[in-house]
Amino acid sequence: MEFQSSEDSVPSAFITDELSRQLVGRPPASGAWRDGDPAGDREFAPIPTLRLENGKELAGAKIAYETWGTLNDDKSNAVLILHALTGDSHVVGKPSKQHPTEGWWNGIVGPGLAIDTDKWFVVAPNMLGGCQGTTGPSSLNNKGLEYGPDFPYLTIRDQVNAQKLFSEVIGIDVWHAIIGGSMGGMQSLEWGIKYPNALRKLAVIAAPPISTADQIALNSVQVEAIMTDPAFKDGNYYDAKAGFGPHRGLALARRMALLNYRSPNELNERFERTWQSGVSPLGKGGRFAVESYLDFHGNKFTRRFDANSYITLVEAMNSHDITRNRDGLSEALGKITATTLVAGITTDRLFPIEGQEKIAQGIKAPLVGGALQVIDSAYGHDGFLIEREIVGPLLTQLLES
Repeated sequence: MEFQSSEDSVPSAFITDELSRQLVGRPPASGAWRDGDPAGDREFAPIPTLRLENGKELAGAKIAYETWGTLNDDKSNAVLILHALTGDSHVVGKPSKQHPTEGWWNGIVGPGLAIDTDKWFVVAPNMLGGCQGTTGPSSLNNKGLEYGPDFPYLTIRDQVNAQKLFSEVIGIDVWHAIIGGSMGGMQSLEWGIKYPNALRKLAVIAAPPISTADQIALNSVQVEAIMTDPAFKDGNYYDAKAGFGPHRGLALARRMALLNYRSPNELNERFERTWQSGVSPLGKGGRFAVESYLDFHGNKFTRRFDANSYITLVEAMNSHDITRNRDGLSEALGKITATTLVAGITTDRLFPIEGQEKIAQGIKAPLVGGALQVIDSAYGHDGFLIEREIVGPLLTQLLES
């Protein structure tokens, strides 16, 4: 189960010999879903030419998405769920050859659950620039070659504009709710500000109003880890044989990120100073268990993600600033008219709860619970994926409000 679960959605755990054996074999040059691969549960929607914030245009893009439930006759029960940096459209479901990990919000979305698919029609797109079916760097351009490093620079607002076009293509003018966590929360926040008439309810979970210098710094070293891998080849690695792509740099970037997704207390209490084996890590060639944990999950990640996509999406996160070209935080948040759930996590060291406090204080529209909702979790940033018994009721309250 640990191998088939995204490391973001389960508590940290020791790496057994059995798990280690599941990573035998060389990783692919890219872990992306590629054109021509079996679609699995994905559907695809081509969108009109997208004009980007930098003035360039992206033509011929498509959005990969999955759905659950049934759209009612007046289309009033549609709920849009936006994933985090390394998530995708597979919110619910079992792992398979087409979907390398199980649904990242199993237990939240489904019949009779917090987001009840007997009542709500749930849509989850893979974000623009991603690598699980939506157009991104690993997709083919109009010359039949991968975009690679020529894929355009994207901002959070570009991704939201693409999602708005996608919504129009599938015939949803007004979403009952738009729900996002982490990077998806950046996007949902922009939806509420830029397209207030296109949604009735809004959830912003574990996301900041702007990407701070500290967050940009954390992202920059991850990008550098990928780009300094000799196998990255300036982003032109798609023809490389298995084992000869930029998997070392991508795995290192993932290991760096995981340190910010979890709280110090969780890692300390889970692993302490335990050795991975009977061989001492104190100059004898052994390893600490926490090292093996990071190494395993970094290596596993390279089998389901693309290095160029990682860079594209991290740079989009760096662009996030709801005050940009607006008259400050108060003016931006004042544009939100939807009933809003703002939730933050006590131990989140990636996007500290102070950011969600600013969002909640600035929104003039009704808030679920009348204020910021605090998720008291030992799991750090990933708490919104793991603490289903806390997050679920908050989402139900939003949808039913």
